[in-house]
Amino acid sequence: MIGRLHHVVVDCPNPLTLATFYSTLLGLNITCDMGDWVVIATSDTSSGIAFQLCSDFQAPRWPDPNWPQQFHLDVMVDDLDDAESRVIELGAKKHLKGDRVFLDPAGHPFCLIKRPTWAPPIGE
Repeated sequence: MIGRLHHVVVDCPNPLTLATFYSTLLGLNITCDMGDWVVIATSDTSSGIAFQLCSDFQAPRWPDPNWPQQFHLDVMVDDLDDAESRVIELGAKKHLKGDRVFLDPAGHPFCLIKRPTWAPPIGE
């Protein structure tokens, strides 16, 4: 091993808005807010997801290869229908292509997937 993952970093136009969205979606805390850099994680001493200001951000247009998706998260859930309504209430938009594909408030695609049997129930 050469190193260990610290953060997944996501470029976006408003770091706090996107961090708040994913904080609520994933049940993680906002552990650092420097304005142009906001981190969500289980604690301030654990790795997580960082949201970095990108002043010339252009949202992906998945599946158009001319506007690549930049990243996406698969989010496991116990109940797909319940999770779908809850992410829409949070500010996500359903994508026209793909089953259970949504766009976060900055336009990044993410997918809701049924929790695999090997994973403990959500919230445990």
